[in-house]
Amino acid sequence: MKKILSVILILSFIVSVAAAQTTFKGTVYEEGTNTRLSDVFIRDNNSRQVSITDKNGNFTIRAAVGHTLIFNSPGYQSDTLYLIDLMPKKIMLATQTIALRAVNITATRTAFNPRAEYPEVYEKSKVYVFSPSTWFSGEGKKARRLKKYFQRESEQRAIDAAFSPAYVGSLVPLKGTELENFMTLYRPNYAFLRSNNRESIVAYINDSYKKYIALPPDKRAPQPLKP
Repeated sequence: MKKILSVILILSFIVSVAAAQTTFKGTVYEEGTNTRLSDVFIRDNNSRQVSITDKNGNFTIRAAVGHTLIFNSPGYQSDTLYLIDLMPKKIMLATQTIALRAVNITATRTAFNPRAEYPEVYEKSKVYVFSPSTWFSGEGKKARRLKKYFQRESEQRAIDAAFSPAYVGSLVPLKGTELENFMTLYRPNYAFLRSNNRESIVAYINDSYKKYIALPPDKRAPQPLKP
């Protein structure tokens, strides 16, 4: 009996150590400041495990040495981390000078389908009336926050497709930085796109261009955010 208990204890210890060795933790900050960033999306490029930072910028993700993690957050430049160890780390994300999302829209690009790509997130996000553990578990809460992130990402990609540089550039005589500034200042929201047809969107772009041209030159670029 004692031998069996010893074996069980040893196996439990090995399992716990193995679990600890495949968990990576850290905190994400805005570069050059002490601001912690919430809702930063983290993806393990090797295992496709995903996570998201909490309100204090902290995250936990299952990973292993040799894996590559990708950090994404709207308004910040994506960052890549190659894991040489699993010691907790500070991740610094630099702000983007231009608010346009760095997404290349092409006819062959596969549509973003988070339910198909991350079914486990949607499964863990479910709340069952007679299962209180699904209401308060850390995994469940994180999954629900990831689900909201995916919803926002899907909406932003829909805007990217309808309000692409190629399409907007075909309607207004702007190029390069001027086109980027115009698209940043007059980027429509998802609700607008859902409630308007293509003709209305064309009218919106043309009207926005008239407003853009009427602005003083120093107002035709996105203004820096106040600290």
